[in-house]
Amino acid sequence: MTRMTVRSAVILVLALLAQPVHAGSPPEPNGYRLDDYKAPTPATLAGATVLDTGRAEALWKTREAIFVDVLPHPPKPAELPAGTVWRDSPHETIAGAVWLPEVGRGALAAPTEEYFKRSLAELSQGRHEQALVFFCKKDCWMSWNAAKRALSYGYGRIYWYGDGVDGWKAAGLAMEVAKPRP
Repeated sequence: MTRMTVRSAVILVLALLAQPVHAGSPPEPNGYRLDDYKAPTPATLAGATVLDTGRAEALWKTREAIFVDVLPHPPKPAELPAGTVWRDSPHETIAGAVWLPEVGRGALAAPTEEYFKRSLAELSQGRHEQALVFFCKKDCWMSWNAAKRALSYGYGRIYWYGDGVDGWKAAGLAMEVAKPRP
């Protein structure tokens, strides 16, 4: 190799190393995402381990982690005429997951935050080292927000599965209908 060729190769390697692993992903914000939750998410979450479907399945098979679905629960429409029967749409999630709706919003009302803290404490039996996997749907900031918030509560083994139920279902993995945790 000539001197110029070696220099060009070094520059190319350095440029490739400087590229983020998931070019095109938005950067992590300093705080929580407050709106437009259905949008591309960062490839990372500081303090958490990011899972792809294969790694999520491997962790699911060990049963050492609690899988937490944070998809919102659609409320009963206020404008329904009196006496109208309301039936929730079935919510399919990862088999064995716990559904904690609404806890992934960027700003939580005090009762919702208390519900989230209480639920995590009960599910983990007060052990902050309990592995917790947060998910929603693909490109949904709610699971990212919830995982970040769990880190702020002092939980140390946080996993974020960004492809969520969409990735799980596409892989043909076990799903079940869930009800929100009271």
